[in-house]
Amino acid sequence: MARRFASACVAALALLSCPAAARPLRNGGKLLLTNGISSLDGAAGGGLTPWAVIAGNETSDGIGLSAHATVVPVKDYDYASAGAALGFRDRIELSYAHQRFDTNRIGALLGLGANYRFAQDIFGAKVRLAGDLVYDALPAIAIGAQYKTSNNDAIVHALGAKHASGADYYATVSRLFLSRSILLSATARLTKANQMGLLGFGGDKQRAATLQFEGSAAWQLSRRIAIGGEYRRKPDNLGIAREDDWFDAFIAYALTDNLTATVAYTDLGSVATVKGQRGAFVQLQAAF
Repeated sequence: MARRFASACVAALALLSCPAAARPLRNGGKLLLTNGISSLDGAAGGGLTPWAVIAGNETSDGIGLSAHATVVPVKDYDYASAGAALGFRDRIELSYAHQRFDTNRIGALLGLGANYRFAQDIFGAKVRLAGDLVYDALPAIAIGAQYKTSNNDAIVHALGAKHASGADYYATVSRLFLSRSILLSATARLTKANQMGLLGFGGDKQRAATLQFEGSAAWQLSRRIAIGGEYRRKPDNLGIAREDDWFDAFIAYALTDNLTATVAYTDLGSVATVKGQRGAFVQLQAAF
């Protein structure tokens, strides 16, 4: 799959550089909210999962940029991320996100020390291969890859992870049914990440990558407001810390043409040996 993704990137770059695509660049052009928000991994889409959309407000005639800050305070832990993504002619996306996971008082109970922090860096790329979210007969179809590297190598190995870095590969299909204002998206992800990679990759229960399903549904109530829900199936690789699937219910509001605020109720299940990790997802994203 990695070879197919690399080949698709080369083909897309060739398409963007050919004379037929050498049109003058222009800013903006997308319908509000159709570029999605920033997922926890940094890719454009929903909060929990990427969609087959490209970051930024550009159309096929432009280059776009988005930046986000996200916090997810749950019962016993605090998660935060920040990052940025570039969109090229609404075809290729390059993204970066830095994640931080604070164990708060639970860190002491786990023997890590109070307020111990896990962190990782995520470098992502996505290519929209065919279709369009709104205007084409085909839905938007994209593939992507995310390389993740932990900042806590020794600790994640001590927890049972086989590797401190790894890559996810995914394919996603998304469609906005404009007449009904309903968006549906489905993603298949090949991954061996533990808690997105914050606890390393692979473990004593499962070493190899497994295929996981992710899905989103949203209803655009008005030009500026959308509500919806998401599901992200997770691998369960570590014997020391069971990992549950994730759910959320969200509302996204376009404060301006370039600024979107998103609030969600999020259920992360069991995280790092502690059950019932539920709380808020809050994100502010700027896109141009």
